[in-house]
Amino acid sequence: MEKIAMLGGGSWATALTKILSENGARVGWWLRSKDDVQHLRTTRHNPRYLSSVAHDLTRVFPSTDLEEVVKDADWLVLGVPAAFVQGVLDKLDRDALKNKRVISAIKGMIPGKNVLVTDYVADRFRLPPSRLGVVAGPCHAEEVALEKQSYLTIGSPDPTLAEDFCRLLRNRYVKANPAADLDGIEYFAVMKNIIALTSGIAHGLGYGDNFQAVLVSNAVQEMRRFVHALNPQPRDLSGSAYLGDLLVTAYSQFSRNRTFGSMVGRGYSVKSAQLEMNMIAEGYYAVKSIYEMNKRLQVPMPITSAAYHILYEKIAPAVEIELLKEKFR
Repeated sequence: MEKIAMLGGGSWATALTKILSENGARVGWWLRSKDDVQHLRTTRHNPRYLSSVAHDLTRVFPSTDLEEVVKDADWLVLGVPAAFVQGVLDKLDRDALKNKRVISAIKGMIPGKNVLVTDYVADRFRLPPSRLGVVAGPCHAEEVALEKQSYLTIGSPDPTLAEDFCRLLRNRYVKANPAADLDGIEYFAVMKNIIALTSGIAHGLGYGDNFQAVLVSNAVQEMRRFVHALNPQPRDLSGSAYLGDLLVTAYSQFSRNRTFGSMVGRGYSVKSAQLEMNMIAEGYYAVKSIYEMNKRLQVPMPITSAAYHILYEKIAPAVEIELLKEKFR
């Protein structure tokens, strides 16, 4: 029986816990809230996210003891929002992840440091890239809870690690495939949230499907330019880990980044949108990280720049999207 430490109590961590435990793994599940842990132990349901999912408590072990959850695990799966993951990981000893394999299910970067989650883990815990992997979609946690057909990609420079974690995920409604492009997949996972957020802003302003399609097609070019500048290598961007993940996040009703952007487009302030959603929209933090990284690279990134101007410089969304649409072809 594979032993997995799941960190985070959000919807994606909940969905992955469901998949992994139903496939026979033992999942030690760290959650910050004592009340949530007690509720899970009593009712088998996460009170905050995907509360319809009933967890098998002979395989799922909720706890607030981070060190205890991590100690005996073979795998560490990170499902904490990017804005908080450093604070959680820094509670662990630098040798705590020795001989463990680490999978990031986080679609964001470390704010302030502007580094990928896997890069931070490698540096903080002195892990080689061969012990790291990342989960990519296209896959919404809500559809996993409903057991709708879903596809995942596990990116890692170690093909054995990627395939081993794929086997832990595969079931009748989840297909998982390995890929070698760790950095490219992780950067795309971060940037697709920026695009979804901007797509939501345009939707909130009343732009229709025609403009959304042009925005997304231009976004693919923008993402390709940025990732190639950082990590040039051949990539088939039509693959599900790239284009597929972008499409589902930019268009789906379940996309929290699109929802957040739509609220901003309709006139909500950033703060009021965050409070009303009561969920983390990773794209908000990703915009700042990618924008600041691009000050050095100087890659043409009109969509990311527009999102940054709206969210951080308080430029009116209508004005900024009007300027943006003139840059599209």
